[in-house]
Formats: sequence, structure tokens, C-alpha cells
Amino acid sequence: MNFIKTTEQDSKYNHLEKMSVSDILNNINNEDKTVPLAVEKSLPQIEILIKQIVNKLQNGGRLFYIGAGTSGRLGVVDASECPPTFGVSNNVVIGIIAGGDIAIRESVEFAEDSIKQGWLDLKKHNISSKDIVVGIAASGTTPYVIAALEKCNKNNITTGCISCNKNSPLSNTANFPVDVVVGPEFVTGSSRMKAGTAQKLVLNMLSTATMIQLGKIKGNKMVDMQLSNNKLVERGQKMLVKELNIDINEASSLIDKFGNVRNAIKNYK
Repeated sequence: MNFIKTTEQDSKYNHLEKMSVSDILNNINNEDKTVPLAVEKSLPQIEILIKQIVNKLQNGGRLFYIGAGTSGRLGVVDASECPPTFGVSNNVVIGIIAGGDIAIRESVEFAEDSIKQGWLDLKKHNISSKDIVVGIAASGTTPYVIAALEKCNKNNITTGCISCNKNSPLSNTANFPVDVVVGPEFVTGSSRMKAGTAQKLVLNMLSTATMIQLGKIKGNKMVDMQLSNNKLVERGQKMLVKELNIDINEASSLIDKFGNVRNAIKNYK
């Protein structure tokens, strides 16, 4: 299959430095509008991947995201938001980034080029065939991610990926690829823009749909969320007021007693 790295193709915009701020903003916005449409075309692939993730997690497995640079950071963000949002353990969805935690804030030179470190990083978590690994790389050519997925395949570990180029080496490596082709960026090659936005949208879908399927949402409410600040405690109280038809004081007492919304609803008499 032909592989064209559209994420690196020359922007159709030129002389950006001569544009007014208004023109820059409008042109970026026009490009951003195309991203959800690109994601829409990939919904069948996303659905297939989600079903694999749900199956693994229902049977005691874990979901790993692995990436480098912007892609790695997005995976870490999505993973880190699952415990407070859905009340799952920190060990259910795990984000791994080339270069380690320091790379979340700073660029680590050549970290993405290692063909050994990705698998070593996964092995630190005692990864097994019960788990599923989703590689994230806008270009679909990141050695760190591709090599990690190749080792997963050899060890009977299910793999998926999110790439923004069709028929990329990463997509051809993953068992269940997702290709969201967003085309050239406003700033040529700056895949933190449309490609990054596309990856964030897909990651939102993977984690949210999975957790809904696992029963972590009731109605449309985050009944398992961790009540880790005053805003979330108040949100939990309001959920109980509406769900149980009680006043705010009784809701507050239930939260204090049972610790979260689901337990309060379950044990309310």
C-alpha cells in the first residue's frame, strides 16, 4: 500500500508572518473545523478498537497508551483523567511517554527514536496478554511506538493505534488501527495542531465509551468520580438531590457517610 505522510506536507497557506492576527485566527479555525469530520470517517475503526478495550478490561486487563512528544502527552493526560472521572484505579489506564515523566513538560532529545525503550517501559508494568496497548503517533512512523507494538504482537498482546496518516507503518503494525487523516497543518509539520486535536478527540472516545460500557456512568452522571475538591463534592451533592429527591443537607450527610455518589445511592433507605 502507498504511504503518504500528509501530516508533513506543505501547508496551503504561505507567508504566515505577513498575516494579520485576525487572518491567522480565521485560517486556523477553518482548518480546525475539518478535524471532527476526519474523526467521523474513522468511527467504524474506533468502534472496533473500543470493543477490544472493553473486552480486555472486563477480564481484568489494562489499557496502555504509548507515544512520544505531543502524542505521548495526550495519552498521559487521558489516562490520568480516568481515576478522578470514573473512579477506577490508577493501574487501569496507563499512559507511557518516550523519555519518561520529564518528557511531559520538556522535550527529551531522540527519545522517540529508540527501538528498544518502548518495550522496556511496558515491561516495567509487567504487561501481559491480558492487556491492550494503543500506540499514538501523528505521523505513524515513530520508532519508539512501532517497535513497542511489534514486541507486543510477538508476545500475544493486543495492539491498537491512533495515527493521522493512512497506511502508516504504525497502522500496519497494530492489530486494530485508527487512521484519522487530517491533512497538512496550518504551520507545515506542526502536528500538535490538527493531528493533536484529532488524537485528543479519539482518546476521549476510547476512554469515555469504554467506561460507559463498564458501568461507570449512571444516566449521564459520573457517579463514580472521586470527590477530590469542593466543586466535585458539590456536584455529587446535587446529583443526590436530583436522584433521590432529598435536600442538600441530607445529600451532604450521605456523601460524608458513603464517600461517593454511587455508594450513597446504593445504600440510601
